[in-house]
Amino acid sequence: MARPSNLLYRLYEDRLQASLDPNLFPRHIAIILDGHRRYARSFNMSTYTEAYRAGMRRFEEVVGWAEELDIPAITAWVLSRENLDRPAEELDPYFDVLVELFGRLPELGRKYGLEIKFIGSLDMLPERVVTAAKAAETACEEGERRLTIAMGYGGRQEITDATRDLVAELAASGVPAGDIADHITSEKLAAHMYSSDLPDPDLLIRTSGEARLSGFLLWQSAYAEFVFVDVFWPAFRRIDFLRALREFSMRERRFGK
Repeated sequence: MARPSNLLYRLYEDRLQASLDPNLFPRHIAIILDGHRRYARSFNMSTYTEAYRAGMRRFEEVVGWAEELDIPAITAWVLSRENLDRPAEELDPYFDVLVELFGRLPELGRKYGLEIKFIGSLDMLPERVVTAAKAAETACEEGERRLTIAMGYGGRQEITDATRDLVAELAASGVPAGDIADHITSEKLAAHMYSSDLPDPDLLIRTSGEARLSGFLLWQSAYAEFVFVDVFWPAFRRIDFLRALREFSMRERRFGK
């Protein structure tokens, strides 16, 4: 028998979900998975690894919640380019947990019908991490839903890479150097972003109480709605997810107008 507190929680969760209009749900949600280490410290964990594992398990749950609510695309930021400067004793346990997660992704992809893509500066990551990521990507090349995982990712670097690619493309097509600037447009740059085949995110969620983007999807999030959640990522609950959707559905989107 469920404990009274759990039962009340579930009743509130069901009531909250029933109050939401699926027609107002975002089609693409971007998520910054923030707060693993602070979560570990708040519970006096002996290592960060336990918090990392809890966070990745929660990430898998969130993918399931999105599937239940028929949200077709999620982009999750699991590691920033800037975080690659952290000491090895901090990064290596996290890399190990990511490899574990990526090993589970094919099963997750089959369960939820996912196409899985990785974006970011993968060349800066350890070989074992890239190998596991590529294996998951190969196993989930097709699906009616899209899961994009950003690691070694930086928004400024993405815009820099897109600009370089566009300039190289224009030069290769025979555009004179002096005329290249006239051929650079926002539409052409957008076509060279890492996930150019996806619509821009409608909703961006960041956990741990930090109210900033930190460079995540700088180009694509220009007109996204932001929701900043106080809980650390491993403690992010389905009710927090539903509340973010409720807040999104109540906003009047202006798209810069």
